Amino acid sequence: MSVELILWLFSFSSVMVLIGLTAYQLICLSDLEYDYINPYDSSSRINAVVLIEYALQGALCASFLLTLHWFPFLVMAPVTYYHVKLYLARKHLVDVTEIFRQLSGEKKYRMIKLAFYFCLFIITIYRLVMTAVMLFIDEDINLVETRTI
Repeated sequence: MSVELILWLFSFSSVMVLIGLTAYQLICLSDLEYDYINPYDSSSRINAVVLIEYALQGALCASFLLTLHWFPFLVMAPVTYYHVKLYLARKHLVDVTEIFRQLSGEKKYRMIKLAFYFCLFIITIYRLVMTAVMLFIDEDINLVETRTI
């Protein structure tokens, strides 16, 4: 299996997890808005997955940098920088006492992140399929060349 194909399979699974984590956070905020869950439970559930999301997104960005895939890296670098900036300023966690005041902004922020991850998902699917097709074409050409000799 090619390193390129492994990279895109890792990217595909990582982006799926990122979409799932962001959707989970959005669901927690919606449940809080409709009073299905209390503020403490909502903020503790969101805060439990924020660091996982940041670490996975940072690892994905670093893997694109290390494998010299510049376009996906340049797409993800601003978001990674923003996550690092939030983490260093200790503003990455949702505050229990301020969650109702920040509810609208937090939902918009997560909707924008979800749209970003969907765009990244489309790019990843395209590159995964192209890499797999090119790999199989190369294998078929090598197979034909070895049989003709």
